[in-house]
Amino acid sequence: MKLANKIALITGAGSGMGRVASLLFAQEGAKIAAIDIDEKAAQETARMIEAGGGKAIAVKADVSKSADAQ
Repeated sequence: MKLANKIALITGAGSGMGRVASLLFAQEGAKIAAIDIDEKAAQETARMIEAGGGKAIAVKADVSKSADAQ
């Protein structure tokens, strides 16, 4: 596992390339913070990761807003 003991913050994790990246990073051992403006979509990605044996949390944030990014 190339990413064991690493944490990945992935934006746009609720769909598309962000979801794919989240799943791939989790398969390589990373713990995932699935970040998306659509909280339900981020939660679904986190559930998918956990169903595969990984660790993930869902975070609702709009990273185009500095307050959310912080």
